[in-house]
Amino acid sequence: MRGTILNYDIRIGEGLISGDDGKRYTFKGSSFGSDNVFLKNGVAVDFEVENDEALSIFVVPGTGQISTNDIFEGIGGKSKMVAGLLALFVGGFGVHKFYLGYKRAGIIMLLVTIFGIILLGIPSIIIGIIAFVEGIIYLTRSDEGFYRTYVQNRREWF
Repeated sequence: MRGTILNYDIRIGEGLISGDDGKRYTFKGSSFGSDNVFLKNGVAVDFEVENDEALSIFVVPGTGQISTNDIFEGIGGKSKMVAGLLALFVGGFGVHKFYLGYKRAGIIMLLVTIFGIILLGIPSIIIGIIAFVEGIIYLTRSDEGFYRTYVQNRREWF
């Protein structure tokens, strides 16, 4: 059967599909027939029905395969590109940590940088190197890898 995704919450992995037959069907993220595919509301899908639940869900080609950056825009405007660039250019101040929502890690980096300046700059240089490495890691990870590691699993460091 064909239908359209009405709602899909990536955080809980559940959603609702409006079938072409006029009925609504719930589904779980594990029902996607293709790995590494993220869906958004309004995407046309093909699926099977069992006990009013959509199973074996596939995106109708050309209608809605999106990247993790598109998902971030729906969950607060985050992107791996912005996080990576912030880490590379102003990461010593923890700006990229604040951007990703890691307040504790951001405060640690900011304080070490500020007090590091007082202590001949060595701690500040170390924090700057850590931020630079994190920026490279953010930019070189796949969209899905970045999303799973730093958004879904909330990994604060490296």
